[in-house]
Amino acid sequence: MALRKEVLSLYRHIIRLSYKWESALGNPGSDGEEQKYVREEARRLFKKNKEITDEEEIRQHLKEGQTRLELAIHYKNPYPRPVHLPQHVLHSPKDKRLKAQRRKLEQSKPIYIKSYEDES
Repeated sequence: MALRKEVLSLYRHIIRLSYKWESALGNPGSDGEEQKYVREEARRLFKKNKEITDEEEIRQHLKEGQTRLELAIHYKNPYPRPVHLPQHVLHSPKDKRLKAQRRKLEQSKPIYIKSYEDES
Protein backbone atom coordinates (compact mmCIF):
# COMPACT_ATOMS: atom_id res chain seq x y z
CA MET A 1 0.00 0.00 0.00
CA ALA A 2 2.90 2.36 0.72
CA LEU A 3 4.25 1.84 -2.80
CA ARG A 4 0.87 2.69 -4.26
CA LYS A 5 0.95 6.03 -2.44
CA GLU A 6 4.47 6.71 -3.71
CA VAL A 7 3.49 5.87 -7.29
CA LEU A 8 0.39 8.07 -7.18
CA SER A 9 2.35 10.87 -5.53
CA LEU A 10 4.99 10.76 -8.27
CA TYR A 11 2.31 10.72 -10.97
CA ARG A 12 0.50 13.72 -9.46
CA HIS A 13 3.79 15.59 -9.09
CA ILE A 14 4.66 15.02 -12.76
CA ILE A 15 1.21 16.06 -13.99
CA ARG A 16 1.22 19.22 -11.84
CA LEU A 17 4.70 20.06 -13.07
CA SER A 18 3.57 19.65 -16.68
CA TYR A 19 1.02 22.45 -16.32
CA LYS A 20 3.67 24.83 -14.92
CA TRP A 21 6.46 23.74 -17.28
CA GLU A 22 8.39 26.54 -18.97
CA SER A 23 10.67 25.76 -21.88
CA ALA A 24 14.35 26.65 -21.58
CA LEU A 25 14.29 27.67 -25.25
CA GLY A 26 12.32 30.81 -24.52
CA ASN A 27 9.90 30.22 -27.40
CA PRO A 28 6.29 30.71 -26.28
CA GLY A 29 5.11 27.94 -28.63
CA SER A 30 7.53 25.37 -27.28
CA ASP A 31 6.08 25.58 -23.74
CA GLY A 32 2.81 23.98 -24.80
CA GLU A 33 4.56 21.33 -26.85
CA GLU A 34 6.82 20.32 -23.95
CA GLN A 35 3.92 20.42 -21.46
CA LYS A 36 1.95 18.07 -23.68
CA TYR A 37 4.97 15.77 -24.06
CA VAL A 38 5.43 15.53 -20.27
CA ARG A 39 1.77 14.61 -19.71
CA GLU A 40 1.61 12.09 -22.56
CA GLU A 41 4.91 10.45 -21.61
CA ALA A 42 3.84 10.13 -17.96
CA ARG A 43 0.46 8.65 -18.91
CA ARG A 44 2.03 6.25 -21.41
CA LEU A 45 4.67 4.92 -19.01
CA PHE A 46 2.35 4.67 -16.00
CA LYS A 47 -0.27 2.80 -18.08
CA LYS A 48 2.41 0.53 -19.54
CA ASN A 49 3.63 -0.43 -16.06
CA LYS A 50 0.32 -0.57 -14.18
CA GLU A 51 0.22 -4.39 -14.12
CA ILE A 52 3.59 -4.75 -12.36
CA THR A 53 3.23 -6.39 -8.94
CA ASP A 54 6.84 -7.15 -7.98
CA GLU A 55 7.85 -4.64 -5.27
CA GLU A 56 11.50 -4.47 -6.33
CA GLU A 57 10.55 -3.76 -9.94
CA ILE A 58 8.10 -1.07 -8.79
CA ARG A 59 10.86 0.52 -6.70
CA GLN A 60 13.17 0.52 -9.74
CA HIS A 61 10.52 2.24 -11.86
CA LEU A 62 9.90 4.77 -9.08
CA LYS A 63 13.62 5.52 -8.91
CA GLU A 64 13.73 5.91 -12.68
CA GLY A 65 10.75 8.27 -12.63
CA GLN A 66 12.21 10.40 -9.86
CA THR A 67 15.58 10.52 -11.63
CA ARG A 68 14.01 11.57 -14.92
CA LEU A 69 11.96 14.21 -13.12
CA GLU A 70 15.03 15.63 -11.37
CA LEU A 71 17.02 15.66 -14.63
CA ALA A 72 14.16 17.39 -16.47
CA ILE A 73 13.89 20.07 -13.80
CA HIS A 74 17.65 20.58 -13.55
CA TYR A 75 18.32 20.80 -17.29
CA LYS A 76 14.92 22.34 -18.14
CA ASN A 77 14.54 19.64 -20.77
CA PRO A 78 11.79 17.01 -20.45
CA TYR A 79 13.16 14.75 -23.17
CA PRO A 80 15.37 11.72 -22.37
CA ARG A 81 19.07 12.50 -22.04
CA PRO A 82 21.38 10.93 -24.64
CA VAL A 83 23.30 7.85 -23.58
CA HIS A 84 27.02 7.72 -24.26
CA LEU A 85 28.35 4.19 -24.14
CA PRO A 86 31.94 3.37 -23.22
CA GLN A 87 34.08 2.93 -26.34
CA HIS A 88 35.92 -0.13 -25.03
CA VAL A 89 32.76 -2.26 -25.25
CA LEU A 90 31.98 -1.53 -28.90
CA HIS A 91 33.40 -4.52 -30.77
CA SER A 92 32.23 -5.94 -34.06
CA PRO A 93 29.12 -8.18 -33.85
CA LYS A 94 31.16 -11.13 -35.20
CA ASP A 95 33.49 -10.91 -32.23
CA LYS A 96 33.53 -13.85 -29.81
CA ARG A 97 33.13 -11.43 -26.90
CA LEU A 98 29.53 -10.63 -27.86
CA LYS A 99 28.02 -11.94 -24.60
CA ALA A 100 30.45 -9.90 -22.50
CA GLN A 101 29.77 -6.89 -24.71
CA ARG A 102 26.01 -7.12 -24.13
CA ARG A 103 26.55 -7.43 -20.38
CA LYS A 104 28.81 -4.35 -20.32
CA LEU A 105 26.33 -2.36 -22.40
CA GLU A 106 23.50 -3.31 -20.03
CA GLN A 107 25.57 -2.35 -16.99
CA SER A 108 26.50 1.01 -18.49
CA LYS A 109 22.90 1.97 -19.28
CA PRO A 110 21.76 4.75 -16.93
CA ILE A 111 18.64 4.28 -14.82
CA TYR A 112 16.72 7.09 -16.48
CA ILE A 113 16.66 5.28 -19.82
CA LYS A 114 15.50 1.81 -18.65
CA SER A 115 11.90 2.34 -19.86
CA TYR A 116 13.10 2.59 -23.43
CA GLU A 117 14.85 -0.77 -23.63
CA ASP A 118 11.63 -2.51 -24.76
CA GLU A 119 10.92 0.06 -27.45
CA SER A 120 14.32 0.31 -29.10
